[in-house]
Amino acid sequence: MTTENTTDVRDEDLFDVHAAHEWLRDRVAGLDDSRPRVRQFSGGASNLTYLLRYPHRDLILRRPPAGRKAASAHDMSREFTVQQRLRPRFPYVPQMIALCTDASVIGSDFYVMERISGTILRSDLPDGLLLGADEARTLSAAAVDRLIDLHRIDPSTVGLRELGKGDGYVERQVEGWARRYTDARTDNVGTFTAVIDWLRQNQPADTAITVIHNDYRLDNLVLDPADPTRIIGILDWEMATLGDPLMDLGGALAYWVQADDDEVMRSARRQPSHLPGMLTRREIVERYCTAMGVDDKHWPFYEVFGLFRLAGIGQQIYYRYHHGQTTNPAFKDFWMFINYLEWRCSTIAGIG
Repeated sequence: MTTENTTDVRDEDLFDVHAAHEWLRDRVAGLDDSRPRVRQFSGGASNLTYLLRYPHRDLILRRPPAGRKAASAHDMSREFTVQQRLRPRFPYVPQMIALCTDASVIGSDFYVMERISGTILRSDLPDGLLLGADEARTLSAAAVDRLIDLHRIDPSTVGLRELGKGDGYVERQVEGWARRYTDARTDNVGTFTAVIDWLRQNQPADTAITVIHNDYRLDNLVLDPADPTRIIGILDWEMATLGDPLMDLGGALAYWVQADDDEVMRSARRQPSHLPGMLTRREIVERYCTAMGVDDKHWPFYEVFGLFRLAGIGQQIYYRYHHGQTTNPAFKDFWMFINYLEWRCSTIAGIG
């Protein structure tokens, strides 16, 4: 993470820094009496992430936002445990430090982890960083390959078998996101009824059950500052679970905006996936399926589901803004993009 992507803590996201420091000092060797300087990371729209700057080290604190939450969302203990157990087999996960489940400390559960210092790509390349076509292709290929590495891990070998609910992951996801979208719907967005019906009628059986990240994007990857084509960390594991790996890929590619996408999709781009040399969505699917030995004949389903899921995530966030639970201006126009996603899903599915 880089401090360039931090801001002063928003008023609605303030917490008791002294209480957090006192709790942490009892659990981490080497912290003195000096309270940390706190900055808030501006990226991300779900769990809140803060930089704790101590005189001799930087730490990262994660906690849920205030306001309405989905019943299964923002589980700090789960997010902490997944990373702690996965790290010995998957070294791109940050080192966990401490988990607090006593809400009296700062008003919610939270956890603290080591900071991975490196470059995180946002919508556009940071000043001074150039990626030629060959480098962009190498980075995008590495991003696919790291996802493949994750999906090849046997959950039972890392103590995460209990995360799964067995077969039926695809069906549970369709029904779960249909429910979440409906529950968070506001009167200025569409119903997605035709899209949901199409997903129900066209869902394939699970291809496998593996550890999945569930929020895999370039802006959740930390790159080596000396070699921006090399991935040294993967962040934001709050939605990690056991599930069908092709669903994970579909969710990831919902964010993968290409240079030849339409104007609305390009306006929503939040990672530099449009750069010359970057793999296209089609090339990513082919690379992934070849490496994993799976058939891509049902890819339109995974693509539509990924976009519908993105609409559900965006609508849950927009619900909070619509009802005054957050004042972050970045969320105020989400409703327009939700309506666009309904059209895009319908077009891919051939129902609109």
